[in-house]
Amino acid sequence: MSQAPLPGEIQGALRRRRRLAGLALWWEEAWPRAWPVLGLLGGFAILAFLDVPARLPPSAHLLLLAGFGGGLGWLAWRGIRGFAWPDAAGAERRLERDSGLRHRPLSALSDRPAGDDPAALALWQVHQQRAAAALGRLKLRAPRPGLPARDPRALRAAVVLGLVAALTIAGADAPRLLLRAFQPSWAGPAPVPALKLEAWVTPPAYTGAAPIFLDPRGGAATVPAGSKLQVSLSGGSGGAAPELVTGPELRPFRALDGGSFTAEAPLTAGQQVAIRRNGSELVQWSLSVQADAPPTVAFAEPPGRAQRGLATRLPWRAEDDWGLAGLRAELRLAARPDAPPLVLDLPLPGGLPKSARGAGQPDLSAHPWAGLEVEAKLIARDGAGQEGQSELAGLTLPERSFTHPVAKQLIALRRQLSLEPNRRTPARQELEAIAQAPEAFEHDAATYLALRSARSRLAYDRRPEAIGEVQEILWETALALEEGRDGRTLRALQQAREALREALDQAEQMPRDDPAQAEQRAEIERRIQELRDAIRQHLEALAERLQRENAESIPFDPQSRLMDQREMDRRTRRMEEAAREGRTEDARRELAELEEMLKALEEGRASRSESAERQQRRERGQQQMGVVQDMVRRQSDMLDRSHQRADGEERERAQRQRQQQRPLPGLRWPPEPPQAQQPPQPSPDAQAETEQDGRRQRALRRALGELMQQFGDLTGEVPDGLGRADQAMREAQEELRGGGDPRDAQQRALRALQEGGRQMAQSMQRQFGQGAQEGDEEGDPQDMAGDQPGGGNGQDQAQGQGEGRDPLGRRTRDVNGTADNGADTRVPEEAELLRTRRLQEELRRRGAERERPAEELDYIDRLLKRF
Repeated sequence: MSQAPLPGEIQGALRRRRRLAGLALWWEEAWPRAWPVLGLLGGFAILAFLDVPARLPPSAHLLLLAGFGGGLGWLAWRGIRGFAWPDAAGAERRLERDSGLRHRPLSALSDRPAGDDPAALALWQVHQQRAAAALGRLKLRAPRPGLPARDPRALRAAVVLGLVAALTIAGADAPRLLLRAFQPSWAGPAPVPALKLEAWVTPPAYTGAAPIFLDPRGGAATVPAGSKLQVSLSGGSGGAAPELVTGPELRPFRALDGGSFTAEAPLTAGQQVAIRRNGSELVQWSLSVQADAPPTVAFAEPPGRAQRGLATRLPWRAEDDWGLAGLRAELRLAARPDAPPLVLDLPLPGGLPKSARGAGQPDLSAHPWAGLEVEAKLIARDGAGQEGQSELAGLTLPERSFTHPVAKQLIALRRQLSLEPNRRTPARQELEAIAQAPEAFEHDAATYLALRSARSRLAYDRRPEAIGEVQEILWETALALEEGRDGRTLRALQQAREALREALDQAEQMPRDDPAQAEQRAEIERRIQELRDAIRQHLEALAERLQRENAESIPFDPQSRLMDQREMDRRTRRMEEAAREGRTEDARRELAELEEMLKALEEGRASRSESAERQQRRERGQQQMGVVQDMVRRQSDMLDRSHQRADGEERERAQRQRQQQRPLPGLRWPPEPPQAQQPPQPSPDAQAETEQDGRRQRALRRALGELMQQFGDLTGEVPDGLGRADQAMREAQEELRGGGDPRDAQQRALRALQEGGRQMAQSMQRQFGQGAQEGDEEGDPQDMAGDQPGGGNGQDQAQGQGEGRDPLGRRTRDVNGTADNGADTRVPEEAELLRTRRLQEELRRRGAERERPAEELDYIDRLLKRF
C-alpha cells in the first residue's frame, strides 16, 4: 500500500499536533532524568548562599567541590545515557492513545491501496474522509513524567523552598557568595583584631557635667565624687577574661560576646585603677575624686520691709560647686524660739545655677506673726542633698494698719495669742468685753457671731491647732470691719472667679471620653452659680456705698445698677450653656469679658467724682506711656536686626578664613603668612538694610523728641531716661550712617526708654494718683497705668524696667555672671524646666561624641555655655 498526498490544511494541523505530542514525550522522558542533576545543583546553591563552603577548612572545601563535580557528572551521564528524541510515529501513537482512536486512523491518512480498482479506490477514499473527520477530535493530555513515583518524599519542594529562603538571606550578596563557594581560601586563619579599649567616667546627674573620657594609654584625671567608671574592651589575643582593679578590689569584666567585655565601678575616693589580662597589666589610671562641698548662702542685704506694699524683702546670694537645687527661708519667732518655724520656698533660676542671687518678697502681712520680731535664716540645698545655712538675721514682719477701733483690738489680741498661746482666759474675757458693746461694730450680726465662735473655741477646744483657727477668725473679722461690706463682697467675688477658673482648667485637661466629664460639668455649673451670687451681693454692696458716700453730690441711679445686673446675668447664663455643652473655651471667653465688665465698673466708680479736665489729662498721659512702650518694641526690633546682621557677617568672615586656611594640592603646608588685606565690603543687600535701619532710627528719634515735648507740656517735667534715650539714638544713627556697629548704642537706648517709661509712670502717679492700691500706704509708682487706652501693656512694661534689665523686664547678668532672680521675674513652669533639661541632656550627649566634626562640637559648646 503506497502513500497518497494529503491536503495542505490537514498536513499543517497534523504537523502541529505531532510537534506537541513529541514535546510531551520529550518532557516525560527528560524531566525524570534531569531532576537528580537539578536537585544536586539546588542543594549546592543553598549551601553557597548560606556561605557554608567558605566557612569550611580549605581541604574540606576542596573535597566538597570535588564531590559536587563528580556527583554532577555521574548524574548527568546517567541521565543522558539511553535518551532518544521521540519520532513521528511515536508522536502519532501518543495522539491516537490520548484521543481514544483505534485502528491507527492517522496512518490511514497517508496510505493508499496498492491496486487501481476503481471500487477499491472509492472505498479507500471514503475511509480517508472518515479518518480526516476524526482528526478534529484529536486530544493531547498534559505530560506525566511520573516524578512523584521516583520522589515520593517530595524532596524537590524542599529544595525549592530552601533555595528561596537562602536567596532571601543572601540578598544582594548572592552573586559574591556563589563565586566564593568555588574559591577555596588557602590564606590561613583570619588575623586577630586589634585591641580596642574605651573608658569614661560618668559624673552624677545632679552635676550636669559631661562624661570624662580617659586616655586609653593611661594617665591621671580628677572626677566628681559619686561618679561611675565604665570600661569597654574588645579584640586582642583572647585568653582569659580581663579584670578591673580598683584599689584593693578586683572586679571581673562582663562578656558581651566572644571578644567584647565591659565593666563598671563606682568612684567614691581617689584610687589607682588598672585593667589586667592574662596576668599582665594593659593600662593604669590615677583617679582623684573631688569632694562635693556643701552650698554657701547668705543675705545679700539685711532683710526687711519691701520698698512698696506690705511684702517682706529677703535678698539672698548663694553658690555651689555643681549647682543649687533648692533654697528656702526659715523664720522663727524671736519671743518663742521653740515654736515651729515658718518655712518659705524661694525660687531659683532654672538649670541648677552654680551662682545666683535674688530677692524673695513674700507677703506675710496676714500671718499671725505680722508686726512681731522674727529671726530669719536661709538654707540652700545642692543636688547631692547637702545643705548650707546662713547666719541669723532679725527683722520685724510688716503688718497692715487698721483704723477701725474694734479691728485694732482684734489684731492686738491676735498678736498676743502668737506671743502667749497659753493665755486663753484673758483672751476669752477680752472677746466677751468686745461682744458686749455691739455699738462699736455697728451691731453687725456677722461680727457678733464670729466673736462668739472665737470665744467658744478658746473655752472648749483644747487642741494646739485651735489657737491658729481662732487667729484666722480674728483676722477675717478685722478685715471685714476695716473694709466694709463691699470689701468683703469683693474678696468673695475674687474667690468665686478663681474657683471657676480652676474648674475650667480641670475640664480642659480631662479627655473627652472621660466618664468624669459629667461630674466636672456639674461642678462648673455650681461654680457659675456661686459667681452669680457673689456678683449680685457685690453690686448691692457697691450701691449701698455709693448711696452713703455720694448721697448729696452724685445721685444714685438704680436703673444703671439694674442694667449691669442684667448684663452680667446674661453672661453667666452663656457660661452655663457653654459648660453644659462642653465648650470650655467659650466659657473661659465669657468669664474674661465678665471680668472686664467688673473692672470697668470699679474704675467707673473710682473716676466718677473726677473732673472732666483732669480725666482728659490723665488719659493723654496714659496714651503717651503707650507710645513709649511702642517705641520700646520698635527699638528692640532694630536691635534684633543689628544682631542678625552681625551674626551673618561673622559667619561669612569665618567661612572666608576657613577657605583661606585650606591647603591646596601641590602646595607646602603651612603656607606663608598672608599679607594684610582690606576688610571685606558688605553685600549690597546688607548695605541697603543698614541704610533703611538708619532712616528708621532717625524717624524714631524724631518721634521721641515730639513725645518729650508733649509730656513736658502735660506734666511740666521731662524724664531723664528719655533724654538719655535720645542721646543713645543719635549715636546709633551715626553708627548706622558710617557702617559701624550700632548695637551698644541701641542697647543703651532700649534701657533708657524702659527707664523713661518707669519715670513717666512715677510722674503720673504723683500728679493723678493712679496705681495706688488699698492697704498700700506708700503707693506704687511703678504700678501706674493699669489698662491704658492705646497703651498696650503699660503696667507690665513699666514695672521693673530700668538699668540692668532686658526688654522683658528681667535682670541681666552682672560682671561676675551671677543671675539676679528678682521677685518680679516669672518663674518657668515645670513643663518648661523639663523641656530645658532634656535639651541640655541631648546637647551633652552629642558633645561627648568626640568623633563629630570640630565645627559641630564648637557649636554645641557655645550652646551649653548659654544654659
